[in-house]
Amino acid sequence: MAVPPASWTILATLRWTADYFRAKGVPEARASAEILLAHTLGVSRLDLYLRYDQPLNPDELARFKALMVRRREGEPVAYLTGHRDFWSLDFRVTPAVLIPRPETETLVAAAMEVAKSVGAGFKPAPTLEEKVTRNYIAQNETPPKTENREPKTSALWGAEVGVGSGAVVIALAKELPQLAWVGLDTSGPALAVARDNARRHAVLHRVHFLQADLLTALKPAAAFALLVANLPYVPRAEWERLPREIKAFEPPGALLGGEDGLDLIRPLIRQAQQYVKGGGWMLLEVGDQQAPQVAALVEATGAYDRIETIKDFNGMERVVRARRRDSTG
Repeated sequence: MAVPPASWTILATLRWTADYFRAKGVPEARASAEILLAHTLGVSRLDLYLRYDQPLNPDELARFKALMVRRREGEPVAYLTGHRDFWSLDFRVTPAVLIPRPETETLVAAAMEVAKSVGAGFKPAPTLEEKVTRNYIAQNETPPKTENREPKTSALWGAEVGVGSGAVVIALAKELPQLAWVGLDTSGPALAVARDNARRHAVLHRVHFLQADLLTALKPAAAFALLVANLPYVPRAEWERLPREIKAFEPPGALLGGEDGLDLIRPLIRQAQQYVKGGGWMLLEVGDQQAPQVAALVEATGAYDRIETIKDFNGMERVVRARRRDSTG
């Protein structure tokens, strides 16, 4: 193992920690060291190199070493800092929620691609009045109760099932201001995190959160122009092979999808046809090699006239997207 430096300057601390993490088998050793040190000092990663010769004081060094030990034991960096970037937005995360993954941005992009077809274009520049109003609501509004209520038909509505940290629905709310949203999750602690993130990003007045099992808390009505879901889809056999960093720290209920990974996706597909309006879209994130089976389940409903699969940046089929058949057509 590397010899401790004579002086714990920022650069010396980074180098020693990266070497230490590599020796302990910590993934992304250098990046982990940079993020944790920047978090400890309250600066950006770039600042670490601009202040490379600045020494750490005893308190800073003690706090950094405490984080370093937790990272060595496998605790994810996002839980150690309490933050994760997604869609160029900063989200608060806790062990109550799954850490947002870069590949899930495919779900956001796929929804935005079809948004115009349901009458939801991209965000216009807000007026001064809108800015003032949004800022006030973000600081003061209490989330409205939505139990057993149909979304108002005067507005375009979208829904996310399984919101977790709220990353997907908040990113879509930021990009598609013509839509109001319902965000559903079975976990109360996860919904608390999602509400906080919606407040921080000034969209809480347009995203109504509800603790519910899939769509069962809403009255069946073809109300949603977009319905997106990133439900647990990891098969049990794959779960057993996941690294300790995931299995020991992230919530199993946000990952495990039963024997084949589709325990929640199947009932959602059955329910969704009652909630997606004609011409609207359902988008489901899926795991490796699940897209053909999920697409077949969607097709078997007979409720959709166009079914597509979307690949992520690794070339994996990540999203199944289906357009609801228009009963008037």
